[in-house]
Amino acid sequence: MRPELSDYDHLSGGKVREIYEVDAATLLMVATDRISAFDFSLDPEIPDKGRVLTATSMFFFDLLDGVPNHLAGPIDDERIPEEVLGRAQVVTRLQMIPFECVARGYLTGSGKKEYDATGTVCGVELPEGLTEASRLPEPIFTPATKAEQGEHDENVSFAYVASALGEDLATRLREATLDIYARAAAYAETRGIILADTKLEFGLDEDGTLVLADEVLTPDSSRYWPADSYEEGRVQPSFDKQYVRNWLTGPKSDWDPADGTPPPELPGSVVEATRDRYVEAYERLSGTKFGDWPGAMA
Repeated sequence: MRPELSDYDHLSGGKVREIYEVDAATLLMVATDRISAFDFSLDPEIPDKGRVLTATSMFFFDLLDGVPNHLAGPIDDERIPEEVLGRAQVVTRLQMIPFECVARGYLTGSGKKEYDATGTVCGVELPEGLTEASRLPEPIFTPATKAEQGEHDENVSFAYVASALGEDLATRLREATLDIYARAAAYAETRGIILADTKLEFGLDEDGTLVLADEVLTPDSSRYWPADSYEEGRVQPSFDKQYVRNWLTGPKSDWDPADGTPPPELPGSVVEATRDRYVEAYERLSGTKFGDWPGAMA
C-alpha cells in the first residue's frame, strides 16, 4: 500500500515545488500546477502543469546519458503517494549549490537588458550590434543567485561564483552547464525547436560528485522557440511561460511588475493557452503524446 502524503514531513515549499522527507537519504519532490512570473505566484493554477514538468524532466534525465542526476526511483515508485503520482519524483538528498546555473545561446530577457546597458552579460563581453534574439557567437555561462519567493534572482559573474564556492567547483559548474545546454540544444534542433537558454540546478552527493537536480530543461526553466518562425530582432513566440509574462505586462492586465502590487488573476483563455503551450513543448520535444506518458493519468 502506498503511503499518504501526510506520512512524510514537509521540509520546504517554493514557487512551484514542495519537498518532503522520505528518509535520511531521499526526498519526495512534488511539482504543483502553480505558475510564477516576476517572482510572484499567480492565480489560478495551470491544469496538468506539474505533470508536464515532471514528464519533461524525466525525458531529459534519460536523454542526458552519463550526466549524474538526482533520481532515486521511477515515476511509479511505491514510495510516491497516490495523490501525487505523475507529478512527483523520489530523489537523492544532496548538498544543493546556492546558485542558478544558466546557459544562454541567444540574447533575450534579463541578458538583453544587461547587454544594452553594459555590453556584457554577467561579466561576459559580447560583440557590438546584437539585438533581441541574436544568436551568440557561442553559448555563455551566466549564473544567478537563488532568490526567496517574492524576491528577485540576481545575475552574477563567474568570478562571483568562484569567490563563493572556489575556483574548482565554479569551473565544474560552468563546464557541466554548457555541456548540458549544448547537448539539449542540438537535440531540440532536431525537433524543430530552438533552446534559447536554460536554468539548471546542481548539488553534491556524499562523494562530492556534481549531480543534476530539481527540474531540467522544462518550459519553466528554459526558453523554447519554434525554429521555423525564428527572426532576429523581435521577441519570439515561445513554448514557455513567456506567454504569461507578455499578458501580465500587456495592456489587458493593467499591471506594472515594478510597482510592488500583486499581479491580477489570469483569465481562463490565458490559462488554457498556457497549458496548451506546455503540453506542446513536451510533445514536440519527446515525440510522444502527453496522454500516453505513464504519469499523465496516474
